[in-house]
Amino acid sequence: MVGRVELVDFPDFGISGIDAKIDTGAYSTAIHAHKIWLTEDEGNEILNFELLDPEKEQYRKLTIRTAQFKRKKVRSSNGRLEERFAIKTNILLGGKKRITDLTLTNRGEMRYPVLVGRKVLKKGFLVDVAIKNDSR
Repeated sequence: MVGRVELVDFPDFGISGIDAKIDTGAYSTAIHAHKIWLTEDEGNEILNFELLDPEKEQYRKLTIRTAQFKRKKVRSSNGRLEERFAIKTNILLGGKKRITDLTLTNRGEMRYPVLVGRKVLKKGFLVDVAIKNDSR
């Protein structure tokens, strides 16, 4: 059982205790990426990104680099279709570790830096909207 807001961890990035909005209306999971850019290495595209907001306590200046990514079309909360980068990573939610596609986007204007969608939730979670488990 998870609430409408939960603390989540991304162990592959050494990130823990991040506030996340649980959204059964969203398909995929998204995280705030402060910077996102592409470089090239021996003819291969490399995705580079920094997670979270530099003005928040959880931010660690860590540039993550990977060649294992894809481009994905996602309908944003305002209804527009946008292309985002997606990576596979582990998420720890409600004491359960799951692998998920994580899209990178600018969530700087949103209350929560992470949005957990139903693709993760369908793997054994029930949502109780009366519960709020966050750091606030």
